[in-house]
Amino acid sequence: MSKTAAVATPIERAVLVYINLDDSEDSLVEDELVGLCEAASVEPVASVRQRLDRPYAKTFIGSGKAEEVAMMAKETRADIILFDGEINAVQQRNLQEICGVRIIDRTQLILDIFARRARTKEGALQVELAQLSYTMPKLMAVYTQFERQKGGIGMRGPGETKLESDRRLVKDRIARLKEELEDVRRIRQQQRQTRRKIPFPFAVLVGYTSAGKSTLMNRVAGTQLLADSMPFATLDPTTRKVELPNGYSLFLTDTVGFIRNLPTNLVAAFRATLEEVTDADFLIHVVDLSHPGWESQADAVHETLATLGAETKPCLTVFNKCDLVKDHSVLTEVVAQFPHSVAISAKTGLGFDEMMQKMLRQVRDLLGYTKALLPYSESNLVQECYDYGRVIQVDYRDEGIYLEAELVMEMSQKLKKYAIQ
Repeated sequence: MSKTAAVATPIERAVLVYINLDDSEDSLVEDELVGLCEAASVEPVASVRQRLDRPYAKTFIGSGKAEEVAMMAKETRADIILFDGEINAVQQRNLQEICGVRIIDRTQLILDIFARRARTKEGALQVELAQLSYTMPKLMAVYTQFERQKGGIGMRGPGETKLESDRRLVKDRIARLKEELEDVRRIRQQQRQTRRKIPFPFAVLVGYTSAGKSTLMNRVAGTQLLADSMPFATLDPTTRKVELPNGYSLFLTDTVGFIRNLPTNLVAAFRATLEEVTDADFLIHVVDLSHPGWESQADAVHETLATLGAETKPCLTVFNKCDLVKDHSVLTEVVAQFPHSVAISAKTGLGFDEMMQKMLRQVRDLLGYTKALLPYSESNLVQECYDYGRVIQVDYRDEGIYLEAELVMEMSQKLKKYAIQ
């Protein structure tokens, strides 16, 4: 969704409540929440911070701070109070009684953005499942005081009418959604298996939301994906064949952006989509080097990859938006510090050739050297080697076709019975 489209949506006014414990992360946390608000058409009108070792059981931030927030919401005529954290049903109900306006947490805000961005049936199913799974324990808290209100953050999207149903109906709906998404998962597995029959290496773009993955995908693969600076501009994965130097190729997939403390409901609901990451031969981690908190963002991506079981996959780190970095010595230092990395600008193309060479190197690392003697009845395999690898030598001999080539594992397996030393 473009910023122009987002502006057309009625804006809700919000008091932001920051609860991060580490003061060194203040700027990152504040900028990120404001960015999420912009994506959800929420206008921040005031903010407050409460640092806690652990939240209060009844109100999360304590009754005194809750009264302060309530007064702030009244003075600013806020529609919602937005917590940069996850609050439970009891805390939400108590806070709503104190403040007199809806209480929304960070997870609900992210779910709302996903609901706005879902464009395909698969995306809509995944968002609805995440919404219902997260909201079901809070149904009573949400609808006790605001049962007549419609729309707004936390009440938008495919699951809107379902949230007004009782718990049994919601559980039934969740079960049906899981069944439908399991069908989607099976279809995706079949698609990946079909692609695997075409023996190219597979790479997946990963990175923090708004790091520039879609812009890079557009430049590398010639796609026309929405490249919006707002969070989560891309939800549905897109796969394209990319031609590399010297006749090499790979399949490249763009995926949904990550974020710190990515809601577990989203990870579970988007399992079929995120399996593109676990199935990849290697990852391309896009990092927004111009962002002051890029290191924390990179750490958040690594944590998410660990959750998916993909933290040990080969990875090329692409430091993007280097055209916005004023101190060029930073580029040299960062690339030197991180092995298998390159600094580029996906927008201008700066560093593009070097990145393609790095990608080529990753692909070549995946290829195995094969030497084979093929019978003439299997001469079609020679063309497949040209198509899916790099042929070093072909010699048509009396006893057969002598072949030396660099091939991916799937292609090497086809030639295994004809391999020679």
